[in-house]
Amino acid sequence: MDDISLVNGSSKVGVWTNNVESPIPAESHPLLELGDSTKLLEVQVVLILAYSTIILLGVVGNSLVIYVVCKFKTLRTVTNFFIANLAVADLLVNTLCLPFTLAYTLLGEWKFGHVLCFTLPYAQGLAVHVSTVTLNVIALDRHRCIIYHLETRMSKDNCFLVIGVTWVISAVLASPLAIFREYGIVDLSPGKSIEVCGEKWPGRSTDGTLYSISMLLLQYVLPLAVISFAYIRIWSKLRNHVSPAGRNDPHHRRRKTTKMLVTMVVVFAVSWLPFHAFQLAIDIDSSVLVTRHFRLLYTLFHIVAMCSTFANPLLYGWMNRNYRSAFAAAFRCKQRLDSVRPDGRENTLVRTNTKKALEAQDKVARHLNATDV
Repeated sequence: MDDISLVNGSSKVGVWTNNVESPIPAESHPLLELGDSTKLLEVQVVLILAYSTIILLGVVGNSLVIYVVCKFKTLRTVTNFFIANLAVADLLVNTLCLPFTLAYTLLGEWKFGHVLCFTLPYAQGLAVHVSTVTLNVIALDRHRCIIYHLETRMSKDNCFLVIGVTWVISAVLASPLAIFREYGIVDLSPGKSIEVCGEKWPGRSTDGTLYSISMLLLQYVLPLAVISFAYIRIWSKLRNHVSPAGRNDPHHRRRKTTKMLVTMVVVFAVSWLPFHAFQLAIDIDSSVLVTRHFRLLYTLFHIVAMCSTFANPLLYGWMNRNYRSAFAAAFRCKQRLDSVRPDGRENTLVRTNTKKALEAQDKVARHLNATDV
């Protein structure tokens, strides 16, 4: 039977693909007998605006996070390196997942060739795995330091080693998306054919469903359970600690940082929950695939899930003074006017603005020297 599968948020991210094992003639395909609400002009306009907004906010926000962590030496801490790694993964989703998902939704068929059929789903799955594993690493690292009173934080060398292992593990988990895949051309009717890119499992037809469910457990259910356990213990430990009043108290800073990290996890979990639930419904009952609004529902749930890719930079700016100050300083340094007057002398206003920007950077550096993250 010809079925339509999804590159979903748990094991597969954001590209429509078709199973090409046994094509059905166009006149007998149930999907072609139904309307498709994603073909409505007003729906397409909304989808274009939604995806474009997410891509813009995600690229700008995550690039800014990576920039300030690299720019300011005092932001180069273990936790911030993990946060930057999370930003890299989100940036990968913004650039490799969303544009192609939008294009495929609007076009209705695979138009990106043989090579991208194998590489895109793999890259997308890799990015989402990295995000999930990194959130776990951050939670476990803070649990180790706060619960067991370890004043010595993880070294930067070990931090980079952990980040490397994170990418290796994620690459292995995402590898079936590149291995069990097939590209082909399906004849729908005389003179009409479409390109398809789909999963091609070697064994039973249920292999894809088993992989999807196992990835749902390994990438969503189990990680969130581990993260929840870690942060519940951390929150209990910090809440029961009695500290002197003052914003510079280490426990006060740790409490604020933990609150920000917990909010990141909550946003991630809530954003992906509808998409995972929808995918689970598909795995349980394949008749969902032939409903009229299937593609529209999938796309809407995917948009909600992708909001998590730009939410983190907003949370940093809102909940963390360190990042807020660093973002402000970075934008000041980007302000540029003509530095030379017609007579060849330096513009006084530019010199003044540059001096203020450098002073702002120094102020940020002095402030960050005494902070936890």
